Amino acid sequence: MAGAVEAKLAELGLTLPDVVPPLASYQPAVRSGAYVYTSGQLPMVDGKLAVTGKVGAEVTADEAKELARTCALNALAAVKSVAGDLDRIAGVVKVVGFVASASDFTGQPGVINGASELLGAVLGDKGVHARSAVGVAVLPLDAPVEVEIQVELTEA
Repeated sequence: MAGAVEAKLAELGLTLPDVVPPLASYQPAVRSGAYVYTSGQLPMVDGKLAVTGKVGAEVTADEAKELARTCALNALAAVKSVAGDLDRIAGVVKVVGFVASASDFTGQPGVINGASELLGAVLGDKGVHARSAVGVAVLPLDAPVEVEIQVELTEA
């Protein structure tokens, strides 16, 4: 039976995806005490990148914002894989977003808003977080966006 967080996802027309398998030697998420740290999540859909390229060149800022939203969904799936239930999220502590950017693109915060806004829509006040939005030259597999999150869990 899905909990309240997954019911909210469904209300928004979203489904929690399967955990994206690691591309190298790491785990999608690791728990340390009351915290879950996700690895960087790419905008993978059904095992492949939805779009590739640099934001501000091959990928528009609006497209990238949607991709950041996909990354956040993948991050929630990774959290669930170690927490067991998304309803255990006490709060999102930190979001870090990386944007593969054309040399003149400076809209990284707007792109990563896709992830932040999704977390807020799904988790309400528990989705409020600190954040970094960083422009980079290139990301794995030529992904336009990568997002990682840190969440605090409630007691089981």
